[in-house]
Amino acid sequence: QVQLVESGGGLVQPGGSLILSCAAPGNIFSIKTMGWYRQAPGEERKMVATITSDGDTTQADSVKGRFTISRDNAKNTVYLQMNSLKPEDTAVYLCNARIINFLKYESDYWGQGAQVTVSP
Repeated sequence: QVQLVESGGGLVQPGGSLILSCAAPGNIFSIKTMGWYRQAPGEERKMVATITSDGDTTQADSVKGRFTISRDNAKNTVYLQMNSLKPEDTAVYLCNARIINFLKYESDYWGQGAQVTVSP
């Protein structure tokens, strides 16, 4: 069973910064796209940012210029640097990874979620 382990998150004041990280296990063949999604209470899960194994990124318009996604392929880890945080960024942030196992099967996996709260 593949488990993604998230860390980071917490409470921050508006304008502050946080960094999230998400690590996949080492006993896998490879990882294709990794990404971050968020879900606020009463809302649908939304894409925040994604990054391919080649480093190509996409970002939601709402976070462009403030959030940066990156990954360390050697560590099977994806990061989300969040700057200039706003109260509307408050949500549970979940990482996602499309993983290929040694049998060459592809599957999507999710982290356990990290609460990010932006409040004075």
